[in-house]
Amino acid sequence: MGWGDMEPPNGSAAGRSDTCFGVFNTSDSRDNAQHSIASPWFSTAFGLIGLCSNLFALCVLLSSSRKLSSRARSSFLVFLCGLVVTDFMGLLVTASVIIPYHFIKFTWAKVDPGCHLCNFLGFSMVFFGQCPLLLGATMAGERFFGINHPFSRSTSISKRRAWSIVGLVWGFSCLLGLLPVLGLGRYTLQYPGSWCFLTLLPDTGNVVFCLLFALLGIFSVLLSFIFNTVSVVTLCRVYHDRESVQRRRDSEVEMMVQLVGIMIIATICWMPLLIFIIQTVLQQLPASGQIQMLPMETQQMLLIYIRMVTWNQILDPWVYILFRRAVLQRVYPSLRPRPSILSLYPVLNPSLGRKLTAD
Repeated sequence: MGWGDMEPPNGSAAGRSDTCFGVFNTSDSRDNAQHSIASPWFSTAFGLIGLCSNLFALCVLLSSSRKLSSRARSSFLVFLCGLVVTDFMGLLVTASVIIPYHFIKFTWAKVDPGCHLCNFLGFSMVFFGQCPLLLGATMAGERFFGINHPFSRSTSISKRRAWSIVGLVWGFSCLLGLLPVLGLGRYTLQYPGSWCFLTLLPDTGNVVFCLLFALLGIFSVLLSFIFNTVSVVTLCRVYHDRESVQRRRDSEVEMMVQLVGIMIIATICWMPLLIFIIQTVLQQLPASGQIQMLPMETQQMLLIYIRMVTWNQILDPWVYILFRRAVLQRVYPSLRPRPSILSLYPVLNPSLGRKLTAD
């Protein structure tokens, strides 16, 4: 995501408000195309950094997953791997459309008169945008039940089931992204003419889809906040409980640090865009049917918020890379491994020992 840059389509196509063209003023776009906000170098730099970061994190994840025997940690890494793969593919897919445009300088209206390419790019923006938020909420929920109900069989998730949940998230996001193609709202070319996204115009279909997208994203962020807050409070209580301090698991702390980091980044990067979408469509409702083109200020603000969202895909992998236990132990030596219950009570019955150390 966040590849909006380059030049606008030709003026004749931009005048057709019933297609994916015509939401922004092409003449103003030409005049402002060289401004820093619309510079293609932003998109190129963000894309390359994001792709390299996610690829590096994916290699580290695969290496770590082979060394794990903890079921809880394994399922968490599956969700994290799903998040990294989603971010990586999101950058790769959007780049595969934008970079050729940058070098070929094709005219959108001639190359894509049926708006198929625009619909694909808009779908990709929605799909790869909503997935990380839903996966973040899913990971927070999994850790919430794992920490607060550690001995419940129903909270123990296998790798296969974890991948199934990731698949369900992908499937739901796919259905959401297909709604404009099926008739609810529409994807349109956005300023400065190189990317497509949902339409912030006040007709019924677009308003419904915009609100659905934004409210679902906000709900995911708030759900993550609630789950992570309760989980952190629970871990703090165990941390300060003298009777339970030796049962504390560094892996639980590590996972929660990573989850909180992912949540903070998602909140900072996504909430401005989601709130902006709701605010824009609701403010324009009284003028429904009269507004056929977004004001230039609105177009530019949308591009700025999309740039912020791009940082979510860049920073997500670094949360895992930098907040791994091996890295944290170098910064805070007090996080070195602690004796488990079995090392304190070596004569415990083996079956009881397995129950106490089960994740």
